[in-house]
Amino acid sequence: MKDLSKYRGCLIGGAAGDALGYPVEFLGEDAIFHRYGRRGIREYSLYKGVAQISDDTQMTLFTAAGLLRAATCGAGQVPLDIRYIWQSYQDWLRTQTEQSFREQGPRDSWLAGVPALWSDRAPGSTCLGAMMGGKMGTIEAPVNHSRGCGGVMRVAPVGIYLPGLGGLSQDDVDMFGARAAALTHGGDLAYMPAAVLVHMVSLLAHAGAAPLDAAEDAIAAAQRLFADKPHIGPFTALMERAVSLAREGADDLKAIHALGEGWVGDEALAIAVFCAGKYSEDFEKALATAVNHKGDSDSTGAITGNILGAYLGLDAIPQKFITDLELRDVILEVADDLFRDIREVLDAGTGRVTDSVWEEKYVRMTYRGRHG
Repeated sequence: MKDLSKYRGCLIGGAAGDALGYPVEFLGEDAIFHRYGRRGIREYSLYKGVAQISDDTQMTLFTAAGLLRAATCGAGQVPLDIRYIWQSYQDWLRTQTEQSFREQGPRDSWLAGVPALWSDRAPGSTCLGAMMGGKMGTIEAPVNHSRGCGGVMRVAPVGIYLPGLGGLSQDDVDMFGARAAALTHGGDLAYMPAAVLVHMVSLLAHAGAAPLDAAEDAIAAAQRLFADKPHIGPFTALMERAVSLAREGADDLKAIHALGEGWVGDEALAIAVFCAGKYSEDFEKALATAVNHKGDSDSTGAITGNILGAYLGLDAIPQKFITDLELRDVILEVADDLFRDIREVLDAGTGRVTDSVWEEKYVRMTYRGRHG
């Protein structure tokens, strides 16, 4: 049974981890603990009254919008056309490279009509380069060989949406997540982690699995799905180490140092699995652990938040991580759209959209609703 709290928790949780880690993303550990105390950053560092999100949450939202447009334009039929996600990313690219918000002009995502998303938030060079190149990457024909974490940090919506859509096997869902990452990141250590995260989120949100159990199931699936990939051995070994360290209750920083810094996809996911697994019932502690290290703090925080949000649901996220979160209402609105049954907005006979607001969002892309 679908649980709205888990859909909302996954997206809000990811944004919360992103916003908590964003101010310390490029700081070493000595600098973090000197600035925020021996326990590190635990509260949002507000800018003009809000906890700013980074490109991680921006791209997660555009991934979700692309999924919803694909389902809408495809009349709810699976498999979805991944080109709609690519087109949505092209709109995200505009928000990062054009100097100011454009009210008019053709769009492939209604999110391009949200002025607050037109903010340069240190987007990854691999994502920018791949999008500017104009060629849609695939696993079979990669546009590069990057193993950066920009592929895995944005695909959580695939894991909550596709299982609820129905008609797909878990392998289908996992591979769609991998293909979504491969649009911009062609290395197997970039798209295999995306498949594993999608698998985990799917089990957490829809099957009631616990984080470490979901991780072990996802590792086994990856070993089968990517058996021919050159780095499957090292990748699954790293993931298994993350699970073991979490089960053993290893020291936080020592474990994170053993797993990497998170700038690349496999390490970012491994750190998140450790943090979410060790502190599976304590969202705040998991997030704090995920961001207070010398690596890619916002991405490891975001992925940890996606995992625990999908597991615990929105009600388990402390209010302090919700109240001042930038674009909170937009994030919740997108989560609600992911939760909605696509059959509710389509005519059963013609497949045409019958809900006027949905049509504005995912057909015309002219929506000017709750986000203002």
